[in-house]
Amino acid sequence: MLEPVSSRHTVEKIGGTSIANTAAVLKNVFLREHSDADPYNRIFVVSAYAGMTDKLLEHKKTGAAGVFAQYAGAESDWAWGDALTALGDDMIAKNAEVLDDPASRRLADGFVRDRIEGVRTCLLDLQRLCTHGHFRLDRHLETVREMLAGLGEAHSAFNTTLLLKDHGLSAVFIDLTGWRDDSNPGLDERIAGALDDIDFARELPIVTGYAHCADGMVRRFDRGYTEVTFSRLAVVTGAHEAVIHKEFHLSSADPKMVGADKVRTIGQTNYDVADQLSNMGMEAVHPNAAKGLRQAGIPLRVRNTFDPADPGTMFYGDYVSDTPRVEIVTGLKDVHLLEFFEQEMVGVKGYDTGILDALKRHNVRIITKSSNANTITHYLGGSKKAVKRVIADLSETFPTAEISTRTVAIVSAIGSDMAVPGLEAKALTALAGAGIEVLGLQRLSRKVDMMFVLEEGHFEDAIAVLHDALVGSGANGAAERKAA
Repeated sequence: MLEPVSSRHTVEKIGGTSIANTAAVLKNVFLREHSDADPYNRIFVVSAYAGMTDKLLEHKKTGAAGVFAQYAGAESDWAWGDALTALGDDMIAKNAEVLDDPASRRLADGFVRDRIEGVRTCLLDLQRLCTHGHFRLDRHLETVREMLAGLGEAHSAFNTTLLLKDHGLSAVFIDLTGWRDDSNPGLDERIAGALDDIDFARELPIVTGYAHCADGMVRRFDRGYTEVTFSRLAVVTGAHEAVIHKEFHLSSADPKMVGADKVRTIGQTNYDVADQLSNMGMEAVHPNAAKGLRQAGIPLRVRNTFDPADPGTMFYGDYVSDTPRVEIVTGLKDVHLLEFFEQEMVGVKGYDTGILDALKRHNVRIITKSSNANTITHYLGGSKKAVKRVIADLSETFPTAEISTRTVAIVSAIGSDMAVPGLEAKALTALAGAGIEVLGLQRLSRKVDMMFVLEEGHFEDAIAVLHDALVGSGANGAAERKAA
């Protein structure tokens, strides 16, 4: 295990949208032109450029097929190869956009061609091998997905290293993707080995967000693997702080819904709040990444790339707001309400397990759930097709049950300490006054969140109403932002 080499260093992650804005990231994050801070004693983890992982795997929102999805579908022997060629062209175009120095561009273009053609050869060999009856392609697709995912992060990390060298920094490319490496270590071992000889005080490691390891990063964490790599880097190297650079401030609500003049920037909160935000799709940090940081006692700072002077939002393991209050109002649309009614359920075990098995089988995410004597209701994220498959499975397993579904919205009030007397009544009164009917309300004893189930058409209005009542002018002197 790599021993902590400095109590002063940070581990910092730059997301795909930010890293694609080269000028802003170079000026505000790497060179720190707004201050005289030392550019070293930092480890950077970079995501693939915005859109690249969609082209490598499949589009995160629309599901449109990327190289992997076309290869796995095998509808055409050539479609995936054409997609891979187009991806290489896009990567080389990005090199020209990011790098001004001709010598650096030649190095970057050569790097892309080597990786693209290496992947092409590997996939062709696998395709040929699987024409024999003893080998099946579906048994190797997880490995293919892992290999393709790492291509995007390797590209952006290599380019970033060249860019920083061109601007006088001693940057070092740290490739965790396992490219042409026949070893298969655990994640922590992979990280420790790659950074063993790096002097953080004089060198700036630029690390790929994907790390090849025995357990499989994409298989375990899907598209959240970059933040898990970032988290383990902080833990393994003993960082004093983890930092994520995003394209926005973490605010009390979406400024587009509530108004930029009405939202408050969050100064401090805790990892409980981070988890609730993730559940609502407003991910400050992946839950698995937050878990590692919390257990190691490492605070997380989320900063706005385009406002470098702002200290950002701090997440701590033990922080509780000095005054109980709501900190953030957010939510989700396109939530599937799945209601399972069975008159014979009372006192009988097994229904919950059967439902959970079906949801897991079809990879449907549970946002929250509720139950009474004869009804179990799940609020789900996922495609309509997947939910229909769940219903079909459940109807076969429980033929006498009544199963129905509809699409709703969930709006959630979140805070590190929401033990405010009369908070539910205040929220319900505000919604009723705006003519918004509440289909369901859920609040647990930890008092870190409160969920309202609504008709989808009321989603944005409900966020504005609840923000005003619980955070803004109607919150009776809600506390101002505390400096981090």
